[in-house]
Amino acid sequence: PNTVFGNWTGGDLVLNPGFWYHLQTMMALTCGTLLLMWLGEQITERGIGNGVSLVITIGIVADLPRALPMIWDMFGPNTPEDGHGMFEGIFLVILLLAVVAGVVAVTQAQRKVPVQHAQRAVGRKVYAGGSSFMPLRVNYSGVMPLIFAQAILMFPGMVLNGLGGPGGVLEGNFIQSYVQTAAGWFNPGHPFYYLTYSLMIMFFAYFWVATTFNEIEIADNLKKNGGYIPGIRPGKATSDFLHRTMSRITFAGAVFLVIVALIPMLLGLWRNIPYQVTQFFGGTSILIAVGVTID
Repeated sequence: PNTVFGNWTGGDLVLNPGFWYHLQTMMALTCGTLLLMWLGEQITERGIGNGVSLVITIGIVADLPRALPMIWDMFGPNTPEDGHGMFEGIFLVILLLAVVAGVVAVTQAQRKVPVQHAQRAVGRKVYAGGSSFMPLRVNYSGVMPLIFAQAILMFPGMVLNGLGGPGGVLEGNFIQSYVQTAAGWFNPGHPFYYLTYSLMIMFFAYFWVATTFNEIEIADNLKKNGGYIPGIRPGKATSDFLHRTMSRITFAGAVFLVIVALIPMLLGLWRNIPYQVTQFFGGTSILIAVGVTID
């Protein structure tokens, strides 16, 4: 709070932050988080939508009043000649529309696996056969790979900065410079960070599918209910087919997540556009907002 509000007021709000200040801050943050979680549960129970996602979306949309003046100042008609131009602003508008359209399309995209149901008798009732389909979502993991990757990538940088930064354990040690160099690798803007971030998103996309999509159970349920995929034998052959199909479409969904995650970062490097603006061009913000809107 001291840092955030200090940026607004031009100075520190708390001149001598001591133990009790930090304790009160921790309690306020913890109680606020619990309150938001409770509100999210109430929203979900009353059928309005996914409560937690809706609360997060409100927080994202709340940044719009602050982002719009920034966009006008950077790309408006009164922009200095050496600053951002109107053509760049038009390009960003087109990019924003393309990103939103792409996120909507991929979020709703699915592979429809045909399923045929044989005629079966239960007691004295005879159920007629028919055909349907099994929807396999392209972006099955949603926004979770980005959240996991960001959370894990924050940890090495924090540890290395704490060890090799000013006042750290390694201050004055001969390996301090090496630790500081390694810490820079985990800062947004370094190629190593982008490469690691992309690989972790790909990994967690497959990890999420592997832990939540049980193709063996689905194949067994189809077999028990008299259903089968045309051209595929029931049982293990069906589970193998679902595993191969899900692996292929998960790769497409993971590549899409990598692109969406890198767009706001690259925009920030392009012309030093602040995060309050770039967050609407990709990352977790646009994925959550679009998902909540569709629901």
